[in-house]
Amino acid sequence: MVKSSVDGSRWPHPCPSWARGGAHVSRLRKSVRGRYSPGLATGERGDVLLRLGHSPDPDDAFMFYALAKGLVDTEGLEFEHVLQDIETLNRRAENGELEITALSVYAYSFLHERYLLLPHGASMGDGYGPLIVSRKPMRVEDLQDVCIAVPGTRTSAFLAARLALGYFQHTQVPFDQIMETVLAGEADAGLLIHEGQLTYAGHDLNKVLDLGEWWRDETGGLPLPLGVNAVRRDLPEELVQRIVRVLGRSIDHALRHREPAVEHALRYGRGLDRKLADRFIGMYVNDLTRDLGERGRSGIHEFLRRGHEAGLVPAAVPVEFAAA
Repeated sequence: MVKSSVDGSRWPHPCPSWARGGAHVSRLRKSVRGRYSPGLATGERGDVLLRLGHSPDPDDAFMFYALAKGLVDTEGLEFEHVLQDIETLNRRAENGELEITALSVYAYSFLHERYLLLPHGASMGDGYGPLIVSRKPMRVEDLQDVCIAVPGTRTSAFLAARLALGYFQHTQVPFDQIMETVLAGEADAGLLIHEGQLTYAGHDLNKVLDLGEWWRDETGGLPLPLGVNAVRRDLPEELVQRIVRVLGRSIDHALRHREPAVEHALRYGRGLDRKLADRFIGMYVNDLTRDLGERGRSGIHEFLRRGHEAGLVPAAVPVEFAAA
């Protein structure tokens, strides 16, 4: 880890004044203040209707292709797909708004009393992961003296960056605007998630640090846990078991029928061609997605343990999974 002061007071603030806890964060927090209703809705067919939150990205679209197209047995469950960026889903989960949702692993550390993790559907960086990029070449040590655009302060990418760098100045920017923010000079560097990990070089940006590589080297080969799927704890146990089975069925279907699932996911690729989209999906939907197994679970435990040790995770987190 590159050491630094905790509060950053040794530097003049490198982030522009408009970016310090800016309007995007305020609007986001305001939008999720309402409390959820624990009652379950009924779908058009009389089935139980569940809201399933996930990102509008190729990997999530690939995983839930079979659900969206009605290709697997849903055991009497109907799903409303709620597509929002991961930081918005993290914040909505603070109020338990969605029955099932994608979460950042870091966000789960604040939400474990409200949600259980699902044993499948995780996005793990196995020797690769979120990137910190810059307009001009930089050393890792330089990152402590600049302003870094980040996709959210509850994202796993942000926690990984804090573990790697210590304290750094940052501004929160929607994930799909980070590259243009850096190119416009509104931030000196950017923390890229999703397809930006594959497309940054085409925008004349320079890789400073691959957090997945850093984590692999730090931990002796563990995958970096990024996103997970979670289910609300207040749902009946029998319903949770059905959810586990049905979502697992959808992931298995996509992995067995890759071509049509990739074709479906392309609409969420934000300009990725088929080859790049297929590569990106392969990075984050694989055997660890089908089942975290001991290696994936160890990655989550170690990530949150180190976060707690660094004072970034509020308490020692019991990592608990739903069962089928």
